[in-house]
Amino acid sequence: MTDQPALVEHLEEHLAVIESVRGLVPAVEALGEEVSDRLQRGGVVYSFGNGGSAADAQHLAGELIGRYCRERRPLAAVALSTDPTVSTCIGNDYSFDDVFARQVTALAGPDDVVVGFTTSGRSPNVVAGLAAGRKAGALTVLLTGHADSGGGPAAEHADRVLAVASDRTARVQEAHVLLLHLLSEHIDRWAAASS
Repeated sequence: MTDQPALVEHLEEHLAVIESVRGLVPAVEALGEEVSDRLQRGGVVYSFGNGGSAADAQHLAGELIGRYCRERRPLAAVALSTDPTVSTCIGNDYSFDDVFARQVTALAGPDDVVVGFTTSGRSPNVVAGLAAGRKAGALTVLLTGHADSGGGPAAEHADRVLAVASDRTARVQEAHVLLLHLLSEHIDRWAAASS
């Protein structure tokens, strides 16, 4: 039999974390402006993460290349966790900690956006990927949890930080999906109006 009180507790926790995202809306709007400006200049959004965060990185790239809610032109985006040949080559020949940084170093430039997803803010390969993005002059963006600690070591290499008010991985990832949808909504509106 299902332990309904435990499930309801998870639901209540989810609702509280999602409600806290309201405070991040101004930062998402400002980020949407910056990302749209870079896409207008021919920039590319490069996203990455591990596990569920890799799925979020893919989700963001899919929303940009495809569409979110409006018919509009495709936008340049690449999820760096989706090519197993490149990832395993770098992991084997160098280190798994270098798997995103090496790709960012090869691909990103000053008009681009580098987006790292890490629920803890401590994933070494995400930290290194953001550091490489900053070195390349790209706009670096971190989606993370642990808002009370400022987003962890990854935040040190991020120009913009969207830190969710939770340290529970599931709740952070649920909020990250909402944040990437809010960002996609802003970019979608801009792209549809500028097509």
